[in-house]
Order: sequence, then C-alpha cells, then structure tokens
Amino acid sequence: MGDVERLKTGIAALDDVLHGGLIPERLYLVDGNPGSGKTTLALQFLLEGVRQGEKCLYVTLSETREELEAGAQSHGWSLDSIDVVELIPDQQHELEGAVTMIQPSDVELSETMGKILEAIERINPARVAFDSLSEMRLLAQSSLRYRRQILALKQFFVGRKCTVLMLDDRTAEGPDLQLHSIAHGVIALYAVTPVYGHARRQLQVLKFRGSDFASGFHDFAIRQGGLTVFPRLVAAEHGLQFDQSLIKSGVASLDALLGGGIERGTSTLLVGPPGSGKSTLALQYACAATHRGDHAASFVFDETKAALLTRSQGIGMVLREGSGAGEISVRQIDPVEISPGEFTAMVRKCVEQDGARVVIIDSLNGYLNAMPLDNFLVAQLHELLSYLSNKGVTTFLVVAQSGMLGAHMSSPVDASYLADSIMMLRYFEHGGKVKKALSVLKKRTGGHEGSIRELWFDEDGVHLSEPLLGLRGVLTGVPVELGGRHDEEAQPQRVPREL
Repeated sequence: MGDVERLKTGIAALDDVLHGGLIPERLYLVDGNPGSGKTTLALQFLLEGVRQGEKCLYVTLSETREELEAGAQSHGWSLDSIDVVELIPDQQHELEGAVTMIQPSDVELSETMGKILEAIERINPARVAFDSLSEMRLLAQSSLRYRRQILALKQFFVGRKCTVLMLDDRTAEGPDLQLHSIAHGVIALYAVTPVYGHARRQLQVLKFRGSDFASGFHDFAIRQGGLTVFPRLVAAEHGLQFDQSLIKSGVASLDALLGGGIERGTSTLLVGPPGSGKSTLALQYACAATHRGDHAASFVFDETKAALLTRSQGIGMVLREGSGAGEISVRQIDPVEISPGEFTAMVRKCVEQDGARVVIIDSLNGYLNAMPLDNFLVAQLHELLSYLSNKGVTTFLVVAQSGMLGAHMSSPVDASYLADSIMMLRYFEHGGKVKKALSVLKKRTGGHEGSIRELWFDEDGVHLSEPLLGLRGVLTGVPVELGGRHDEEAQPQRVPREL
C-alpha cells in the first residue's frame, strides 16, 4: 500500500500522523464521546474533498441541517458545496393536544437504510461522512442486526470509489470492538476536563490496515477553523549537521567560569531561588546571540512579557523583538490554556520556520503546570531537549527552587540529569548585605571552573567577581571568612571534562 496516493484529511498534521493521509476507497471509524470533535473532523475531511473537486455527502441521523450549518459557520465554513442528507424523523406530532417525541427506534431500520443507499447511488460521492452510528444502533435494537447492517453498508461501498468516515459517540458504554474489527482504520478522540483550565484533547490512531502511522497520543485543539493537531514529537526523526562551536555570553568572566563558553546543541539548567538572576543570565545569552545575527526565542511562563522587557532594559540589554535574524521572539505562555503538545509545536515552529539558535524555557515550574502528571513531564522534556540538540539549538532551562538560604532547598522537578550543564545560583550574607553567588556544577562537553563567583547586575549589565577565595561556605548562605589566608585547596581550579 506504500505506493497508493493518499487522501488528504484537511488537517495537515493529522496527515503526518497517518504518514500521508488516508488510503482511499476504505471505511474508517472516528470514535469519541459527545463534544470531542468528531463532526468538526468529518466536515474538514469533506471540505478538503470539495477543494479537490470531489463530490461529498454528509448523512446525518442526529443533527438537523440547520444545526450542522450553524456549527460550520462558527468555523467560517459554508456547506453549499456539500450534499447533506437529513434522515431525522419528525420531531413533533400533535396527539390530543399533547406533544409526543418520536424515538429513533420507532423508525423502521430498513426504510432508513434504503434512503441512505438511494442518496449514495444518486449523488455518487467520492467522500461520505456518516453521523452517527449510535442512531443506527438504536434503530437496529440488537447487536447482531446492527453488525449485519454495518457489514452490508461496507459491502455496498465496495467498487464505488468512495471513502467513508463513520462517526460513533461511544453510547455503547465504551469503544465498540465490533466496529473496530469492521473498519479499515480507527481514529479515537478523547477530551478530559481538568479541575481548572480548559479541556485537554488528544487523539490516537488505534488501527490503520496496510499502513504504518505515528502511534501514541497526540494533543489537538478545536479552534475557529477546525481541529489543529500537534503530533507527538519523536526526536530521532529530526537531525541537522551543525558547527559545534562555543557560544559566548558577551560577559568575559561568565565565559571563563564555563571554560570559554557553552557548546552549540547543548542544554543548560539554571537553578536557584526566586530573584537570584536565573532568567537574566539566560536572557544574556539570547541577547548575545541576536548581536551575532542569530535568532533567539524565549518562552516565558512565570512573568509577563512587559515585565521581562522592562527588566532587560534596566540592565542595559538591547533586545530587538521579531522572528528574523538578529531578533528575539518573546512569547508569554499561560500554562493553564496550553497543552504540552501545543507548546512543543510552538518551539518547533521557532526552530524550523524562524531559525532560532537559542531557546529559553522560563521556567520548568510553569511548564510543570501544563502537564497532567509529573512522569509525563520528564519524558516529554527529554524528547524536546533531544530534538533541540539534534537541531543544533542551545537551550536554557530555568528552575526556581523553594527556599532562599541554606543547603536545604528543593526543586519541583529533578531535571538535572537531562541537562548537559548546570549553573547554580545562591544567596549569601556578607558584610551586612545579601549577595548572589554563581557556580557551575556540571558540564558534560568540556572543562569549567570549580570556583564560586559573586554575581550582580546594574545598568551596565551582568557582572561577576573574581573567585571568592577568601570565603568558605558560600553555598550555605552564611560563609566564614578565611582571614586572607588562602589554603592550597582554596585556589581556583578548573574542573576537567566529564566522562
């Protein structure tokens, strides 16, 4: 089947999940609870057929044409080019002054099937959407009769050069495995509403005969214009040859602390208490990248875009916003309103379309809030960092720890083993002032200083002191002076490259 021309679904990312689209002239099942997006997906499938010059038919047993058109108009679509066959019984009958609702089971199944087959023979469509099988199940009243009718319908389409989407809303108390066995392919839609925030939507291709596909769950969203799918990221499928040179920060003492700079295609974790300068250090590398003519991207979870730009101006950082070379794109992310898959898609767009060479995620605390479960965070973060590394992108991850002073500080997530380099920031008390200290704990790709330097910011930018040789216990927050006597162990040392 690999050489068969695929049928586009009207959703480009879904075509990627299906490795090119649907195999034509087959029957497919779209399975999902009410409100999960089945009708929207079916309409996009038919509208794509209209764009290809094909005849398209929508058979509805559950919605009126007016309801269907109202839903289409909310997305800016017109159904004028789609034949709609409405097979809903009269909703009201006057009976001795009372109004009686006619249930679908009161309608003869054979009569309904006859109308469906007649419409298909008359229109001879290339694409058909059948909404929904739950009404057919009610009409059949028995599982045996229902299965026979679906098999008969499938056989009817053989040789008609027609691709069929059948929608099912799981009213059979869960997935209907009989339908799964009959269909050539099954796309399942899920919608989960958390305690707070918008519904999280995912799709999964459960079956696709004669073709490979991207397995697993893929996030998607329903917005004006239809379904937008965010395929699960597989880092191994993305690679790029790049120059593994050192990236400079523009601050000589900071580069010296890191053994000359940070290698391209690596990730650096900046960890420390709130307000210690983690975001500013990351932004310094982005600013230096734009001055070299590269594009940088910063995804900000914890502060507003306006506050970040104001703070950067206050220390003399000149940032040009934009999506081109020599510019930085600053995106404020609301973790409650975005899914992990959508965030990954945003990062990919900045890398693949805008050419970002430096990416900042500020912070992982905010990213954690976008995840349903903690164990998913580490897995998806690992895949995202591997992808960025394969693309030659230098990544900076910010993690805010709880606590302010001392050694007993904790992080909401342990991502230290994922990063190639770790820069730790701490507050310490000295001379009646609270100061900041910076040290490098780890660097996989080269040597670095093992010393601790004081860090401060002013209107002229970022500054680091010489190594704090006269203090012991800086990282505890309350150091002890050595009285000017520097032991041999207190001399600045360069830590060799990690093996």
